[in-house]
Amino acid sequence: MNICVFLSAADLDDRYTVPAREFAELLGRGGHTLVWGGSESGLMKVVADGVQSAGGRLVGVSVDFLAAKARTDADEMVIARDLAERKALLLEKADAVVIMVGGTGTLDEATEILELKKHGKHTKPVVLLNTAGFYDGLRQQFQRMEDEGFLPLPLTDLVFFAKDGVGALAYLEESAGLR
Repeated sequence: MNICVFLSAADLDDRYTVPAREFAELLGRGGHTLVWGGSESGLMKVVADGVQSAGGRLVGVSVDFLAAKARTDADEMVIARDLAERKALLLEKADAVVIMVGGTGTLDEATEILELKKHGKHTKPVVLLNTAGFYDGLRQQFQRMEDEGFLPLPLTDLVFFAKDGVGALAYLEESAGLR
């Protein structure tokens, strides 16, 4: 399965890097392909290293202004013109999406993917990997949106909140009929 992972390119501490590495190794050992932003820095590098060292493939989609930071040993690397094209290519190449910890770029990617799913533009499973409770506030906001009628379908049809990588991968593999 091609699994797109949206996440930070920042250097982060162990409370984020250790679970990210564990999730990456699960992906690689499971024979999955990582589809990601292609960066050779921060948490993006941690996940790519973990997937690759565990036998998985790497498909990167970088963007013109970040091409100098793109991983050189990926199995495939595409350079998009801009962030909009990058997001479209990442979704196109993926069978499923996992949103890990990140900043405004990751939040932008997450909300766009969920908005597209809400409007039926894709039906791919989406997981928010809630490492160390990082997305507790966002989950609460989404729940409020659902409770107050802002979502046209149940929140559970849009996104699955996983507390760890094992739960995230189990949900994705079950969604794909692999379990």
